[in-house]
Amino acid sequence: MPQLLVDIVDFLQIPLVQSVIWACIFAAITLLVARVATRAVRHLLHHDSNPLPSSSIIINIVRATIYVVGACFILSTCFHQDVNAIVTALGVGGIAVSLGFQDTLSNLIGGLQVTLMGIVKPGDNIEVGSSSGVVQDVSWRHTTIRDSLGQTVIIPNSVISKTALVHLLPPSRVSVPFAVSRNVSIGASINVDESTGALDSAPADQPTPGPSVQATQVARDLDQLSATIVDQAREAAGDISPITDGPKVFFSEVSELGIKGKVIFTIEDASKTSAAADAVVRAIARELE
Repeated sequence: MPQLLVDIVDFLQIPLVQSVIWACIFAAITLLVARVATRAVRHLLHHDSNPLPSSSIIINIVRATIYVVGACFILSTCFHQDVNAIVTALGVGGIAVSLGFQDTLSNLIGGLQVTLMGIVKPGDNIEVGSSSGVVQDVSWRHTTIRDSLGQTVIIPNSVISKTALVHLLPPSRVSVPFAVSRNVSIGASINVDESTGALDSAPADQPTPGPSVQATQVARDLDQLSATIVDQAREAAGDISPITDGPKVFFSEVSELGIKGKVIFTIEDASKTSAAADAVVRAIARELE
């Protein structure tokens, strides 16, 4: 038994073994520091006063920086290597390596560009080419979005930095277009004379009011129609998900087919926008029958 202890002590006194042991200790410390630092950075990124987006690319950069510093310290302290010479050699060799990793470097630079400039951040509703959805994360290589069907779409960062990017409305906002036909009554008091195409707010056996009276009556009936649609939309969409904003009705166009408009509102659960839009369309269709 004493001989075994002597052998162990002799083994531990070998310079290479001591270097490896110290390297393992410093590596463990580096991993611990990286874990604490990433948690701190993640907490700061999710803070309300933070101007930077909470993308994983920033966390990965912090983690990689700590790993590189830790590796240089281990090589210099434990193995007595000239870190400056290694960095110089890597710089020369990096030119050749970069030629083989052009796409990777392009994605990394593109990810840094869209992240640090605040062009894209998690939660944004974007459209890139034929793909659209809510941004889930921006990593060092690609951006992950989730479309309206719940599918995950992965877009390389270089594509986002080179392609036209459209910021869409918030994913929880619903816009339902509608049209009031000119062949049906509006507010049950205005009808369309098919022979002339003019609005008539009085029965045929009564005298027709002047233009100013007709315009006033049309405005009042549109206000009544708008209030009715708002009530129907609030009731129909509220059964699907709580409404956080709206509904609001905007009339946008008077055409040969009728008066066109939109009802716009925002719901709490963004995953139920399709169901909410369907419910509002059905409610408006029943009202305009």
